Amino acid sequence: MTSDQRHLARLLRLERVRAAARHAAAAEAAQAESALAQLTMLATRTADLAAGYGVRCDAADGGDLRQLARFTLGLARIGAATVTDVTRAQAVADRRHAELAAAERRRAVVEDRASQAARRIASGGASPALGTRKGFGTGLV
Repeated sequence: MTSDQRHLARLLRLERVRAAARHAAAAEAAQAESALAQLTMLATRTADLAAGYGVRCDAADGGDLRQLARFTLGLARIGAATVTDVTRAQAVADRRHAELAAAERRRAVVEDRASQAARRIASGGASPALGTRKGFGTGLV
């Protein structure tokens, strides 16, 4: 096995490692997107519940009114916390997508290097001619 073939084998192994890292980054990005979608749905449902209870006015006495106000305030606090969680989940999802893009770029670079090495081996290892040498003299020998 020549040094070029060993180099190509190393590049192919590295490409497989980078592909596995890209796959793991894609799974993490999908998981982050799923968590973001769930939290967004939860925030919407909580806001709808708080709005629904906020307009109710069927309290029979002051105790019922106080209980309804406490419940609505609790829902509002839960809604605010959920909105904060959505913002945090959005940042995490964005970071995971950036990591996925970086992993794909690293894999593509190694793939390009491996294909160049394979072409170099296939061409016989000769470097491409940059041009012909300029002749000297008249050519009358």
